[in-house]
Amino acid sequence: MDANVTSVHLDRDVLTEKVIAILEEMTSDWDLDYDGGIRPSTCLISDLTCESIDIVQFVVALEECFHRRDLPFERLLMANGRYIEDLTVNDVVDFLEANLNGYEGVTSG
Repeated sequence: MDANVTSVHLDRDVLTEKVIAILEEMTSDWDLDYDGGIRPSTCLISDLTCESIDIVQFVVALEECFHRRDLPFERLLMANGRYIEDLTVNDVVDFLEANLNGYEGVTSG
């Protein structure tokens, strides 16, 4: 099987679905008082009660999902040298859209 380098473009809806699926899997056994399901406006900390270790696990899950270990997550998680107070699904999708699209990835062919 040959590996071909191709330009990858991930649609915003696909990115949103993947991010939500990761969060749903992460929180499936959590005792949450959050109604309505995970949506683009859902906040990871205030709505889903993610703690710092959960954010680390989320980042690792994103890296695995997109086969990228070089994404600049510090741009997503920090502002002015400080960790951000909260993050929405949309914030994560915006970050992924800016950092994944146009990436030359390896696909099997």
